[in-house]
Amino acid sequence: MGSETNLTLQDVAWHDAVGRLIETLDRPHFWRSMARLLGRYVPMDNWVVLIFGAGRPQVLAESQDEDGGSDSLFQDYLKGLYLLDPFYLANRESPKSGLFQLDDVAPECFEQTDYYQRYFRLNVVADEIHINVQLDLDRTLSLSLGSHCRFSQEQVALLRLIQPWVAGLMRQRCVFEQEIKRTPEPAPDWQERLQSPALQISAALSTREAEVAQLMLSGCSNKEIARKLAISAETVKVHRRHLYNKLGIKSQSELFLLFLQAQD
Repeated sequence: MGSETNLTLQDVAWHDAVGRLIETLDRPHFWRSMARLLGRYVPMDNWVVLIFGAGRPQVLAESQDEDGGSDSLFQDYLKGLYLLDPFYLANRESPKSGLFQLDDVAPECFEQTDYYQRYFRLNVVADEIHINVQLDLDRTLSLSLGSHCRFSQEQVALLRLIQPWVAGLMRQRCVFEQEIKRTPEPAPDWQERLQSPALQISAALSTREAEVAQLMLSGCSNKEIARKLAISAETVKVHRRHLYNKLGIKSQSELFLLFLQAQD
């Protein structure tokens, strides 16, 4: 007597959908089809496919706004706000494949950061998950899923279950993705921005002060900055005080405003 099968109709539907998705690997609408498939199982409000690397992120595909156009706030992200993105920073620090939740990469005071206040809560809104595929030492293909509410444990578990399928399809798509072959735009230089003559800064920041400024803008606490730079928390405080004096400011919010001015 044959053994019982535990295959459900939902399993059959998933495998059928993946088969159909494979058929579109060389089609322009592949990423939209993948996002639509994932949305059947894990509701999302926005998505984007990026190449994280040494330069400015490359956008391969993104969800559209209600008018069918590109999200204007996301353009600010590409102009420089990505430098404050915890997912981007985590990938630059330790690039690897896998599924990453916001809680895995966000600093302990994330909701108090300018990145959260000026971009994340307005664009992504509540939660974000990335499925990353490391292409080589310098480049990572990343599928970002954003939601207006927190992803549930069940939804995250399901994404982890199907992540190998999704990652495999993402990697196979690279064969047909011409955008990946282009040389990425160089990333803006933090120290150059913070020393811009347009800001009328009287004294240039040292390399270490610029590093501290970047980590501050990313939402890192003094303790986290100390750990990342292998210096003491007291030394971090000294660098903060010096860079504030040099820039003629008194707060982290003022530092962020200088950063935005230097983008223009």
